[in-house]
Amino acid sequence: MALQYKFFTISMYNSSETEAELNKFLNSVKVINIQKEFVVQDKNFFWSFAIEYLSEGLKKSDYQGAASARKRIDYKEVLSPEDFALFAKLRDWRKEAAAKENIPVYSILSNEQLAKIVEKRITSLSKLNEIDGIGDGRITKYGNAVISIVSAEENKAEDQNKKE
Repeated sequence: MALQYKFFTISMYNSSETEAELNKFLNSVKVINIQKEFVVQDKNFFWSFAIEYLSEGLKKSDYQGAASARKRIDYKEVLSPEDFALFAKLRDWRKEAAAKENIPVYSILSNEQLAKIVEKRITSLSKLNEIDGIGDGRITKYGNAVISIVSAEENKAEDQNKKE
């Protein structure tokens, strides 16, 4: 991907054709930045556009298609009721942690990572490190909180089994 620039000048008098060309171009690339300025030179009035975009055949539709091609997973359907209850607790913890740090929830752990933690019932930092995308930084920062939530749920399940 290479950063590219394209410039357009659109006259105030005969703008239809150039506008169509500009719009077609904007719809065909991944735009990074647009700078526009209204220019007056003597009796000429026109808009000047500087478009910063990514090249190599990357189209905006490619980016939108990749996002929509990823099917949204309903973890309530995928996980058992017990697993989903733990998943929901981890998700609630993640939401609070993200709010405290003023960061998006997915930068702490993704839903997919939370689901794997739940499915494997991970209760140690070393096992947490085995999940794809969870490195030392996340383990240091969030590992103990995750382990304590999973362990508490495991202990609760063991206590319930003893009562039965």
